[in-house]
Amino acid sequence: MTKPAAPPAIDVQVTEHIQRKVDVVAEYMADPSRAPEWYANISQVEWETPPPLGVGTKVAFVAHFLGRELRYTYEIVEHTSRSLVMRTAEGPFPMETSYRYDSVSGGGTQVTLRNRGTPSGFPRLVAPFIRLAMRRANNKDLRALKRILEHDQHQG
Repeated sequence: MTKPAAPPAIDVQVTEHIQRKVDVVAEYMADPSRAPEWYANISQVEWETPPPLGVGTKVAFVAHFLGRELRYTYEIVEHTSRSLVMRTAEGPFPMETSYRYDSVSGGGTQVTLRNRGTPSGFPRLVAPFIRLAMRRANNKDLRALKRILEHDQHQG
């Protein structure tokens, strides 16, 4: 009998309401080249497969988290008008990141950002601290995304 896989040590989900249409939010968030604009910890992005983004696309990121530089490659495993799911193809922190975009009555988009995985480069005992730091960072990133997209709306 096979033992079921352990649940991921990290599973963080945050949401933000953005006063923009779903297609605008989805298009912006699904462009990895824009990640450094709204993800505070991401400093570099490199397409490993040519654009446009689709299932199978690989994108390399350099991020700084908890005092460490992390280099990892995500592979897109789902891409629709309502969601984007990517998993690390290589890197020190096996992770799945997903974005979901839902229309909100009265206008706008409810964005859900979820990260889950099991850190291999960190002791499992620090998982609660990593979860807290990740939740804080993700909330900050979604607030930055909101500022960017809502500000752009008023600019044009």
